[in-house]
Amino acid sequence: MKKTGPVQNEAQHASAIQTMFDAIAPRYDFLNRFLSLRRDVYWRKRMISAVMRPGAWVRTLLDVACGTGDVAIEAVRQGSGELSVWGADFSCAMLAAGKNKVAPFKDQIHLVAADAFFLPFRDDSFDAITIAFGIRNIADKPAALKGFYRHLRKGGVLAVLELTTPQKGFLKSLYLFYFKRILPLIGWVVSKNMGAYQYLPASVMGFPPSPEFATMMEQAGFADIAWHPLTFGIATLYVGYKK
Repeated sequence: MKKTGPVQNEAQHASAIQTMFDAIAPRYDFLNRFLSLRRDVYWRKRMISAVMRPGAWVRTLLDVACGTGDVAIEAVRQGSGELSVWGADFSCAMLAAGKNKVAPFKDQIHLVAADAFFLPFRDDSFDAITIAFGIRNIADKPAALKGFYRHLRKGGVLAVLELTTPQKGFLKSLYLFYFKRILPLIGWVVSKNMGAYQYLPASVMGFPPSPEFATMMEQAGFADIAWHPLTFGIATLYVGYKK
C-alpha cells in the first residue's frame, strides 16, 4: 500500500479548503454577518485598532487569507493615506467576490492570488501582517507563523483573529449547541454547502487553546505576545511583535 506523507496530506488539506471557499464565496459575506450577528465587523475593527495602536507607524500591511477584503478595507479606513495594503488569498473566487468592494480603495489596496506558504513578497517587507479567521485552516501553523515573521520588518506586528470556544459552562454549552447543530443547517440553507459549515465548528474546536497558540507564536520568534478574548471568548485576538 502506498503511504501518504505529511507534505502530501497538507497539500490535500489545502486543496480541499480552497475548493470549499471557492464554493461559498458568493454568500460568504452575508453568512459572516448573519451567523455572527455582525460581531465579525467589530472583531475586525478591534484587530486593526491593535495594529494601528497609538505611536505605531504602519505604512505597509499584508492581510493573509484576505477573503473578500474586509480587513484590508478596515485597515485603509483606520490608517493613514500613505498606507499600502496587500491582500493575499488562494481562493480566486473569494478575491473575485471582493473585487468591487475594494475598487473604491484601488490606490491603497492590492489583491493577489497566493498561498500563505508561498507569498510573493521579499523578507522584511511589511510593518504589519494580519490574518482573520484563516490560521485555523492552515495545517502547519508553526511553519506559517515563521513565514509571517520572516516577511515582517523589525518592530513589525502580527495580529491573528480567530474563532475560539467560550470556556464558561452554560455559555459554552449553548454556543456548542448552536455551533454544531444550528449553524450548519443555516449555512446549508443559504449557501447550499453543508460541508463547509460542518467543517467550521470542527476546525474551531480543533484550534489550539490560547496559551498553546501563543507558545507557537513565541517559538516562531514573536515577542510581547498577548491574547484578548472577544465577545465572551467566541473570538480571540492574538498580537505579537518582531523585535
